[in-house]
This record gives sequence, structure tokens and C-alpha cells, in this order.
Amino acid sequence: MGPFAVIVMGVTGAGKTTIGQALARRLSWPFLDADDLHSAANVAKMKRGEPLTDADRGPWLDAVRARIADVLGRNTSIVVACSALKHAYRDHLAGGDTRVLFVHLDAPRDVLAARLASRRAHFAAPSLLDSQLASLEPPGDDALVVDATRPPDEIVAGIVARLPATPSRP
Repeated sequence: MGPFAVIVMGVTGAGKTTIGQALARRLSWPFLDADDLHSAANVAKMKRGEPLTDADRGPWLDAVRARIADVLGRNTSIVVACSALKHAYRDHLAGGDTRVLFVHLDAPRDVLAARLASRRAHFAAPSLLDSQLASLEPPGDDALVVDATRPPDEIVAGIVARLPATPSRP
């Protein structure tokens, strides 16, 4: 089977970066934190606790999709941490490519809020949690849903065990 892009998705505080980095290490794949592709204007807005609009997210989603397409086009795999809150965002990120797989990190609001309260040095203000939960369109069959309250090593092992097959490594 060919390469994959595994997108670890969920609201702020779900553990996308932590799990994405651990999964990438486990699979020996490169890791991309989609937050690194946000414009300075988007980052400033989130620092102020202002939710992003679809218009704000459009160029960012285009940039993430371009990186995914580039990696898959080179016949390599990647793990991406990206909120991917709405079905339309996930459709855009996948671009119709069945090699793009989504893993939804799901956790109760109180767990997410506690994580955000203790998180340091991240531009997304904890006040964004409620707007992200309101925007989230939970995936159906288009994602592997994972209990994000479990220890990271268990989450990663569960994801690896549920991948369709061990794809080609870069």
C-alpha cells in the first residue's frame, strides 16, 4: 500500500501535537503542526481569544493541503496535527485522496479546559475552547475516533493498530 497522511484532529487542548509527534516518532514519519502555517493575523486573533472565521481559515487550509499533497506526491507519508473541525475542512484537506486519514481525539470539555489552564506558551487562548466545541462537526465514518483521555502511549498504540496497513515509510 502506498503512503499516507494521517491527520490528528480535534479541538484545542485535545492533544493533537503531543499525539501527532508521538505517532510520527513511532512510524518514523515526518510531523507537521498545522498551527505553524497560520498567518500572523490568525495567530494575533487567536491570542486575543477571537475565534477564526471560515474566511480566516481558508488560506491556512490551502497551505496545509498543499503540504500534504506535496508529501504524498513524493510518495512519502506524514503525520499532521490540525484541528479540521468541520466536514468541509476535512474534505478540503483530503482533496479527494483516500490516502488522507483522520484521527479524531475526543475528550470531555472539563478535561480539555483543565489541559488548557495548565498549557504554557501556546498562542490559542483557553477562551477559544467553547467556540471550537461549537464549530466541531464530529466525524462519522470519515475518521478513527480515539478517547483522548487515555495515556499518550496507549493512544498511539491504538492508532497504529487500527491503521489500514503499515504504509510505506519515507
